This record gives sequence, structure tokens and C-alpha cells, in this order.
Amino acid sequence: MHILKNDSLEIKIKPRGAELSAINSIKNNKGFMWHADPDVWGGHAPNLFPVIGCMKDDSYTYDGKTYPMTKHGFVRRNDDFKVISKSETEIIFRISSNDDLYKMFPFQFELDIYYKLNDNILTINHMVRNIDTKTIYFSLGGHPAFTCPLYENESYEDYILEFEKAENSQSYLLNMENGLVTDKTKPAFTTDNTIQLRGDLFNEDALIFKDLKSRTVTLKHKTKGNILTVKFKDFPYLGIWAKPNAPYVCIEPWIGIADSETTNQKIEDKEGIIALDAASVFNASYSIEIDKRHLV
Repeated sequence: MHILKNDSLEIKIKPRGAELSAINSIKNNKGFMWHADPDVWGGHAPNLFPVIGCMKDDSYTYDGKTYPMTKHGFVRRNDDFKVISKSETEIIFRISSNDDLYKMFPFQFELDIYYKLNDNILTINHMVRNIDTKTIYFSLGGHPAFTCPLYENESYEDYILEFEKAENSQSYLLNMENGLVTDKTKPAFTTDNTIQLRGDLFNEDALIFKDLKSRTVTLKHKTKGNILTVKFKDFPYLGIWAKPNAPYVCIEPWIGIADSETTNQKIEDKEGIIALDAASVFNASYSIEIDKRHLV
């Protein structure tokens, strides 16, 4: 386990998948990340690469060949990450293409995941380097799960997600049998900029947004105010998810999305895919800010 620490927060990151696993207050030891109960959902904050969500038939095609690819890609449970640099408040992990990964993803790449702690804010940056001689195609995203409710004697329904701007976006529905995105939508917002959390909110799986105006969302108690804020300026898609009636909520910044039901399975045509030219670098970051009222 790797630990970052300052006067406000202690951050824990697992070597496997370079997965953020804890954000704890130094002064009161309050934990803000879901504890990954395997009987409910065993993740904390998986890193998603090189795809988001499910692929049709767990595969895709490139240059006339078919390649296997499981849900959310191969990074989240990967033990091949290496620590490139580390200090008390910063750490950089790297995973590079190899023979095993090339069987699933026929591109030469390096992915750095960079955690930086500054006061009460944790920033997670993703840097993808194309070290191939051809264009590479990928998506990436985060999947952080936050404890909700945060305190005893509270209920899930005491909490809302508050967006920075008024929204008219609707959530795209998944096909529950294969995890593919349909063209059907449903309303998700309770007011023009809030979503009321409730135990049955995710009975039809994740809320998936393609066209939000906001790039900031806050987990908020109805009377006690802000708990934490996720800023995702570089991520055009957002997922909101939890297991039904589970005591957490995932706020998931995405560049990319699961396959649609009508996909032709060509990775270069996949919705939200990034096409990165040879010898080029791509960066995207999001941040998690813990409200200071909960750190004393």
C-alpha cells in the first residue's frame, strides 16, 4: 500500500491497478472512500483503460482482426504498474504495453497515473503516450466510490448530488442483459441541478450522461451541506452508480462510454474514443475536494 499524507488528508493507493483505496481525515480519521465490501461491491476507485463499460461480445475489431476486451478494460486489476516517482504528497504509477497486453490491445503505449495531494484536494492525472508508429485508440476514466451516508444516524435519502449548472440532460439506459447503451433515456434530475439519492435509484444500473453542462458535482447532505466535490473538466461523459440499496455512490468521470447496441465493433468508430497520433501525448485529470468542515 502506498500512502500520501499532509496536514489535512491521508491517501492510500493499492499497487494493483494503481487504485485509490482511502481518503481519510488526519485529525478525526473520518474515511470518505467506500471500504470495498466484497459481499456488496469489491471496488474502491478502479482506473478504467483502454475502454469504458462493456464491449459487444466482450470484443472489438481493429484492422480486420478481432480482439478480446472485458468490461472497463485491463488496467483495474493489473499488477504490472511500476512506481516512477514518489514523495510525501505525490506519486506516479506507470503501465506499459507488453506481449500479453498486445494480444488484447495491439498498440504500443505508456499510461501514467499521477496522484497529487494539495491541502484538502486530491488530483488524479492520466497521461497516455503513443510510443507506436500508428494512431492508437482508447478511452479512460475513473470510478471512485464514496461512503454515503457518511455519519451514523443518517440515511441515503438525506443526500443529493448537486451540479454546478442547471441541466436538461437525461440518463441513457443500458440493456440490462448485455450492458450495452441503448438509445432510450429517462429523466434523472430531481431539480434543475440536483439528483436525489435513494436506494432504488440504480435499479436499472448506472445513470449515464453524455451532454452535461456541468463539470463539477458535489455530494451534499440536505441540511449539513457539502461533503465532497468532484471536478472533471477534461471528461465529457459522467456515470453515477451504486449497487441498489448499498451505502456508497460512485461519481465516474469518463472519456468514452460502453458500446452501443448498434455498434459496428470497430474501435476507431467507437463513441467517445480518443485517437492519439504517433509520438503524441494525451492528458486528462479530475479532482476530489473534501469539504474542510469534515476534517476537524
